[in-house]
Amino acid sequence: MQVRQVRDIEYRLLPGADRQTTDIVIERDGAITVRPPAWMTPEQVDETVLSKRMWIYKNLAEWRDLNATRVEREWVNGEAFLYLGSRYRLSMVEEQDEALKLKNGRFYLLRTIPKHERSKVFREFYTSKGLARIATRVDYFAGKVGVKPGKCVIKDIGYRWASCLKNGDLQFHWKCVMAPLTIIDYIVVHELCHLHYRDHSDAFWNEVDKVMPDYRERKGWLRAHGVSLDI
Repeated sequence: MQVRQVRDIEYRLLPGADRQTTDIVIERDGAITVRPPAWMTPEQVDETVLSKRMWIYKNLAEWRDLNATRVEREWVNGEAFLYLGSRYRLSMVEEQDEALKLKNGRFYLLRTIPKHERSKVFREFYTSKGLARIATRVDYFAGKVGVKPGKCVIKDIGYRWASCLKNGDLQFHWKCVMAPLTIIDYIVVHELCHLHYRDHSDAFWNEVDKVMPDYRERKGWLRAHGVSLDI
């Protein structure tokens, strides 16, 4: 990956792929990533990015508006945390046999855990609890999409919600586990369809539409509310 600048637009140029179209994405961190067809030169990619600058400006403005409401944690009793789309209030406790528990409709967190480690505890909870849930949905939708994916992993994958590797393995960001099940299903179907098409061409979206006709609504929800899926 290399970082390039064309006029006032800085973007991450990803390695070219076997595809017909250039994929321009505003990532979750606000960065612009571009994956072109393998035959395009960096200079040709610059020209493509420049031709799409109005679309880029518009979507960056939307990203900034959405991120104005980014979560800021205080780690106090009553603070809300998302899990599978539901909000659970936080209770700080003096004693329990695990650092973090979800029970009786609340998250219980040991008060003795230092503040700088509390977000890590939540990340570990989402990672461990989410794997079985997401793997089940992958198995369910794989047959509908008509593919046989590799192994399923939940980890911090940076600015993407999920990723489909060339060997068929699927990676999902732990933040996905905070989303409603309908949104998790959309992310799963999205990645499974990449086993048919590596790009975001019309053919790819047609494949998604076959399995999930309301994917546009789910995709729109993730774009509008994805910033709230954070700790």
